[in-house]
Amino acid sequence: MAEVRVERTEDGFRAVNARGASVAIGDGDAEGVFSPVELLLAALGGCELVTVEPLTAKRGHRMARLAATVQADKIATSRLGTITIAYDVELPEGDEKAPDVLAAVAKRVHDSYCTVGNALKEPMKVDQIV
Repeated sequence: MAEVRVERTEDGFRAVNARGASVAIGDGDAEGVFSPVELLLAALGGCELVTVEPLTAKRGHRMARLAATVQADKIATSRLGTITIAYDVELPEGDEKAPDVLAAVAKRVHDSYCTVGNALKEPMKVDQIV
């Protein structure tokens, strides 16, 4: 089970996990914090990259740089349009197979193996207990 605790602090909000990691949360105008939408985008990009990295490295093609920019436009109040993930990769020097391996692994991860991406693609029940 995945679980985080989100609580109000003196200067905004903070999400904390059981392993002691935390992230500051605020609205889109607050400095030094992530908005909830930015966290959603980070979760998607992070999910893809932390899944792609070991799979390409395991095949002997560790990318020199592996990053992604994830963006979405707000198309209506409380609605996002299409989310775009643009990979920013530096291929390993002299590895002619790396581009094909990366493309194949990234496609499989995006289509099937990223839990966050799968959750965003399918309708999902979200319960609230107040």
